[in-house]
Amino acid sequence: MIYFLAVLVVSMVVTYALTPAVRIVALRLGIYTPIRDRDVHQAIKPRWGGVAMFLGMVVGLAAASTIPYLGGIFADLTPVRGVFAAMLVILVVGMADDAWDIPWMVKLGGQVFAAVTLVLHGIQLEVMPVGWLGVGGPLVQAMLTVFVVVLTINAFNFIDGLDGLAAGVAALGGAAFFIYSYLLTLSINAFDASNLVTLLMAVLVGSCLGFLPHNFYPSKIIMGDTGAMLLGLVMAAGALAVTADVGQLAEGFRFRNIPAYMPILLPLAVTLLPLLDLALAVARRTARGASPFSPDRGHLHHKLVDGGYSHPQAVLLLYFWSALFAFGAVSFNFVDWWLVALGMVLSLGAALVLTLGPWLRRRALRVNRAAASRALRHRLKN
Repeated sequence: MIYFLAVLVVSMVVTYALTPAVRIVALRLGIYTPIRDRDVHQAIKPRWGGVAMFLGMVVGLAAASTIPYLGGIFADLTPVRGVFAAMLVILVVGMADDAWDIPWMVKLGGQVFAAVTLVLHGIQLEVMPVGWLGVGGPLVQAMLTVFVVVLTINAFNFIDGLDGLAAGVAALGGAAFFIYSYLLTLSINAFDASNLVTLLMAVLVGSCLGFLPHNFYPSKIIMGDTGAMLLGLVMAAGALAVTADVGQLAEGFRFRNIPAYMPILLPLAVTLLPLLDLALAVARRTARGASPFSPDRGHLHHKLVDGGYSHPQAVLLLYFWSALFAFGAVSFNFVDWWLVALGMVLSLGAALVLTLGPWLRRRALRVNRAAASRALRHRLKN
């Protein structure tokens, strides 16, 4: 694991070091987000933070290629090239959108192109881990892959609304996915932990950790669509690539401590918060006859801020929810299920109390005021 952690640190340091330079370039070129009614921030924020994250990931991948222990990942460069090419596509589309607010159809076309690029390089949904069933033929696999990639990209893009939110959620989810992939790889080959999925999660977590000091409230720069879509792409690529590992595992099922459904459960748990926000946004916008991609101020993070939480409090609460689901799912791999279930129930209860706290306090205040008002009227009548 030390080699993956070294790559993580490289990505983190590079991202952290390059972000101020990217910020200066964005400001000089006028690439910043205006102050809009739907936004929480009240100051101009330069975009393109995702450029620094992209460079951090790429340098991390390059550093990994020089480590002999990780040589198995680069024995066949096709998947690595596919991920890099898809990242380049998202980088160009994201930078253009951050600079000129391109039409949503153009942005969607770029996301589909990035997904197709992964498919053409062999990264696609191959096996459903429940029952170890193959996923149709090549056309069905390709279509499902494109759907998963576009869905995940937009889920992370939708959740990027508060300083540090998307980067923190991705870092927590990526860390959980990193642990799972590392353990899964060791179960297949105890002497070789080199795996593309683990490497992707390492560079993703590293870039997020390097970007967060510049992006947490009050942020100096935001990642923009460039960074949010990049995080979604890399997370989706990892979730898809792990199905190939599941296929190997099915041939000789040795990882007995992992439930058979974990390869489906973990990606869903990692992306649950972004996917939930995406689903609610699409339903909300469609109900009022607007485009699912039209912006508004109805996201989960908006609700928390409008409900009474401060900006950083809302972000930390959403971190808690993300960590709860992601690491709760991973815990099923090495802790008795009933202990995990008990911990999840208690943690969910605490999370619900914290989330509903402002509304419950306001409701209690209204009830108390109404009771006091009734008591006062009663005394006046008497």
